[in-house]
Amino acid sequence: MTRSYRFISENRAAFGVTRLCRLLRVRHPGFYEWLAAAPVEAARAKADERLAAETAEVHAGHRGAYGRLRITAELRRRGRQVNYKRVDRIMRERGIAGLTRRRRRSLTRPDMAAAPVSDLIGRDFTAPAPGRRLVGDIT
Repeated sequence: MTRSYRFISENRAAFGVTRLCRLLRVRHPGFYEWLAAAPVEAARAKADERLAAETAEVHAGHRGAYGRLRITAELRRRGRQVNYKRVDRIMRERGIAGLTRRRRRSLTRPDMAAAPVSDLIGRDFTAPAPGRRLVGDIT
C-alpha cells in the first residue's frame, strides 16, 4: 500500500491523483490520509532514534546486562515517559539484548555410584491373572 501511495505522490503532477488511484485500485481518500501522516511518522522515527540512543546508553552503562524491563525502569527514573513494549521493539530492531546471568541448575542429578536396578520380569508385562504382576514407574 505504501509503495502505491509513494508512486502516486511521485507521478500525481503528470497523471492526476484520481486517475492513479483508480488505476492502482486504492482509496482516493487513503492517499491524502497517507500524505497527512507522513510528517507524524517522520517525527516518530526521529523520536525512536533518540530513544534508541538512550536505550543503547543505558544498556552499555550496565555492561550489557539490562533487558527491556530494567531499561524501561531506568528511563522512567530519568524522567522519560516510555512503555516497555516500545523499548522492546526498539531493542529488537537494533539487535540489543540483555544478558541472563543466573546459572541454570538441574534439580535432579543421577547418582553415578548407584548400581543399576535389574529387570525382574524381563520386559514381559503379561500376567496370568489380575494382581499377579505389579509394575510401577516413577517418571
